[in-house]
Amino acid sequence: MAAIGIDACKSGWIAVVLRGTSVSAVYLHEISDLTAVIPDAEVITIDIPIGLPNAGRRAADNAAKERLGVRRSTLFYVPVRAALEAASHAEATLISTKLTGQGISQQSFALKAKIFEVEGWLPAAPCPVYEVHPEVSFTEMCKSPMTSSKKTWTGMLQRRDALKSVGIDLDQIGDDVGRRAGVDDMLDAGVAAWSARRILAGNGGSMPETPELGPHGEKMAIWF
Repeated sequence: MAAIGIDACKSGWIAVVLRGTSVSAVYLHEISDLTAVIPDAEVITIDIPIGLPNAGRRAADNAAKERLGVRRSTLFYVPVRAALEAASHAEATLISTKLTGQGISQQSFALKAKIFEVEGWLPAAPCPVYEVHPEVSFTEMCKSPMTSSKKTWTGMLQRRDALKSVGIDLDQIGDDVGRRAGVDDMLDAGVAAWSARRILAGNGGSMPETPELGPHGEKMAIWF
């Protein structure tokens, strides 16, 4: 049985796969490639929004920001659907301001293709798929928010060592995948896999504790 954590990278997706004590990783050009590449998937967690609000902010994002404390800026509010459907960032900003009271960052708008790619794939996913946020998972793992950015050497070492302490040694990932993954991509996929393993074992949690229902009945929560 495979517990899988997925994070987006520049050219596709990086998936860290946990099978018992085994740790491996695969590169996916498209998220829909997963079933053929990992046929024994039991639980998938992914660092991408699942469920877009029509207006306002998701309860999951508000709760996660509060939990992250000093790291709250690492979590972006999930945009409203109409903003992501806009043709330009300028148009998206106007729509978001009208529906939420705030604009939308360039980074969030740039994720629209990935968000809609996952949304289109979910009905055909081979097993349950849960949204995660890596900094929330690391906060749960270490019982407090991380003290340094993952973009720094210190932050990378903190996260790599935290993963090693729970049996996820990313040093063994081969060059074939490693060359495609940024440092933060691999760390984020690794901690997402940790959350997937917790969920598979029945030990996972979510914010909010009872997921909020989205406009189309989807469950909106951040799991850890």
